[in-house]
Amino acid sequence: MKSYMQRMGRSIQLPVSVLPAAALLVGIGHWLPEKWAAAQFLMAGGNAVLGILALLFALGLASGMSKHQDGASAIAGLVAYSVPVAVLAPASIATLEGIKQSAVDPAFSAISGNVFIGILGGLIAAALYNRFSETKLPMALSFFSGKRCVPILTAGVMLVISLLLLFIWPPIYNVLVAFGKMMVSLGAVGAGLYGFFNRLLIPTGLHQALNSVFWFNIAGINDIGNFWANAGTKGVTGMYMAGFFPVMMFGLPAGALAIYRNAKPEKKAQTGSLMLAGAFAAFFTGVTEPLEFSFMFVAWPLYVMHAVLTGLSLAFAAFMHWTAGFTFSAGLVDFILSSRMPIANMPYMLIVQGLVMAVIYYFTFDFAIKKFNLMTPGREEDVASTTADVAASVGDDKYSLKAKRIYMALGGFDNLLVVDNCTTRLRLQLADTKKIDTPAIKAAGAVGVNAIDQRNLQIIIGTDVQFVADPLKSLVEAKTPLSTLTADAIKPVPSMTTPEAKAPQHTVSESVYSAADGELVDLAKVSDATFAQKMLGDGYAIEPSDGKIVAPVSGVVTAVFPTKHAVGITTPAGLEVLIHIGIDTVTLDGKPFVTHVAVDDQVTYGDLLVTADLEAIKAAGKPVTTMVIFTNMDHVAALKDRTSLGEIKASDFVLTADALAD
Repeated sequence: MKSYMQRMGRSIQLPVSVLPAAALLVGIGHWLPEKWAAAQFLMAGGNAVLGILALLFALGLASGMSKHQDGASAIAGLVAYSVPVAVLAPASIATLEGIKQSAVDPAFSAISGNVFIGILGGLIAAALYNRFSETKLPMALSFFSGKRCVPILTAGVMLVISLLLLFIWPPIYNVLVAFGKMMVSLGAVGAGLYGFFNRLLIPTGLHQALNSVFWFNIAGINDIGNFWANAGTKGVTGMYMAGFFPVMMFGLPAGALAIYRNAKPEKKAQTGSLMLAGAFAAFFTGVTEPLEFSFMFVAWPLYVMHAVLTGLSLAFAAFMHWTAGFTFSAGLVDFILSSRMPIANMPYMLIVQGLVMAVIYYFTFDFAIKKFNLMTPGREEDVASTTADVAASVGDDKYSLKAKRIYMALGGFDNLLVVDNCTTRLRLQLADTKKIDTPAIKAAGAVGVNAIDQRNLQIIIGTDVQFVADPLKSLVEAKTPLSTLTADAIKPVPSMTTPEAKAPQHTVSESVYSAADGELVDLAKVSDATFAQKMLGDGYAIEPSDGKIVAPVSGVVTAVFPTKHAVGITTPAGLEVLIHIGIDTVTLDGKPFVTHVAVDDQVTYGDLLVTADLEAIKAAGKPVTTMVIFTNMDHVAALKDRTSLGEIKASDFVLTADALAD
């Protein structure tokens, strides 16, 4: 159940991530003079997004909760939301019951646009997709098999659900409205309680469910929707958002300063960079997880204090009727956009409150850290990691290396079962969370590690988490052995002058040709340190004059990278040759490349491997330099007969390699 709720919280992030676009349009519209046509145009665009929020929740949850996150599940979510909205519309109810539309229960007027209905429809659509997306129907109906049957089945199921809602929706709606009214009646106290529990639920990811009650129209509060629509009461609308600004923009950054000041002298530089990055994210964007997770578990009493202070901040702002709003989070960007909204009330007083909160946070954190000797970042004891460092491979960037280190620290595919992510953290399912190497994960650059239970683990990375999650998924899907990732997996080139180096006893000469027409380049001069320093092996480089990349040797294709930017070939004598097209082109997701070979294909030198769009690569800011590398240099006795640097053709002889034959 906990895992399900965490996935639900993650999936809610998708529709919520659309809201900043609406805030930008509405906010800029209100900054412009009201009579300008451009102002009305921008506000209409923003309100269009806010008006379909329930539909966005249905689509987001249907896609995010489905096992393949397939488009068919999103279509099913659209159907799941649309059916009850149409069937239970007041006009339809009046016709069904034979009464006047004015006599229909008011609860049915709230069906359309209600986020609760969107969430319900999305969850049902996802469940149906997970259960029936691989269903095989008889031959006569085979067109509707598999994914195609899910939206159809969803329509039928939602008709039944709509029939149930005809009877149970009014009491459900009345309970939700009663809860909303009760919380609003508590005024500042209710806002404070919400702020306190909002922070306490952050470690579990369940805070999103709580946020939905106060920020959207599940219980009739709809603080975000009303604020950006200028609806409600000035000084009240926005009370469940305003108090976050002083905490996120001022309080937490001040707490980060206290953590830095209390770090050990030898760890101040490392702690300072971590705290500065987290404080910057909190102040400008309102993303606080990188800071919060850095001390949430290692110094949990400090985090409880943070939750209490957040509650007090929301309560005080609500008591003073200082209001502002956001659509993403309470950072500077949202504050500027919301400050000109007509319904915002004395928003600049939140800055004054923020300065006071900064003082409170700094001295509270500083006192608690010293008094209770809390192990905040920079004060922890040094614990040696048992995980070896990873080897850099072709195309690796800092995110790929971080993913490899985390993969090793988690125990590889034997222990790592599912990889997912939300805005700032990896959400993982493991065979056993007790088998992880926590110090190694943190050494890889993770801000924090949160083991929810024996199977569920969260690793806090930051707002660039997606770039770590993608290569981590690839490692799991490929079932990459840990032995291939360690730093000694790529062996150094043996020196032919040292007594320890032994030349191969039996050699055969391999002819290696150019991989393209163009300019031959000294490998040591290419603009990628991995290749220039020959970490992967010796070889040569070409500045290609056209996009036809051909096989420089004859042999078997042993690797075609998913991003199509590299191909591996092994010759009959065992020489392993890697052809890497461009530098850092792994980030282009294969778009400029068309592959003409597949793994296990037999090729002869000169055969076309890949067609590369050189202009597209250059337009993306990437060099087109193409490298030909011999990756098993420990089996290569010598490289000789190089041609001089200059113009060459793909048919030109470049060099020979004495490769080990057995």
